[in-house]
Parts: sequence; structure tokens; C-alpha cells
Amino acid sequence: MLKVECERWNESAARLREEALKANHARTRERLMALYEICNGKSATQVGRETGRNPQTIMAWVHRYNLSGASALRYQRTGGHPPFFPQI
Repeated sequence: MLKVECERWNESAARLREEALKANHARTRERLMALYEICNGKSATQVGRETGRNPQTIMAWVHRYNLSGASALRYQRTGGHPPFFPQI
């Protein structure tokens, strides 16, 4: 069974939700909310179905969080053209 190791990072499911709600980027919010849902008993398949993501992607997010904490799920722009309208 897939488990989010919140205790390892001194966090809780409620804290993941709070972080998701105040995250600056939509991708970060999506990732943290997916973990919150898994903490509350949903499977990666259920979360994937609800979000339109592949369950393997959801599982990868859980594994990244378990290895490195919430900072590993924060969105970082890695390349491509710069945005036409910069974020403020």
C-alpha cells in the first residue's frame, strides 16, 4: 500500500493541505493536494482518475516526497522559452 511518510518530515495531512492552498504555483498545489488525498485513504488510481494524471505520476510524487520532503514537489521551471507575461 502506498503511504505518505508525513511523520518523517514532522508534518501532517492537514499541514500538506495548508501548504497546497498557499503554494504559488498550480503544479505545486496539485502535487501537495494529491498527497493530502492519499493520506486520507485514497489510492493513486483514484487520485489519478480525479485529476486526470497517470497513477504512476502520483506514485512518483509520493516517492519523491518520502525521500526528500515537500521541497521536492515544488515546481521549478527547468527550460523552454521564458513566459510571455512574467509572474508577479
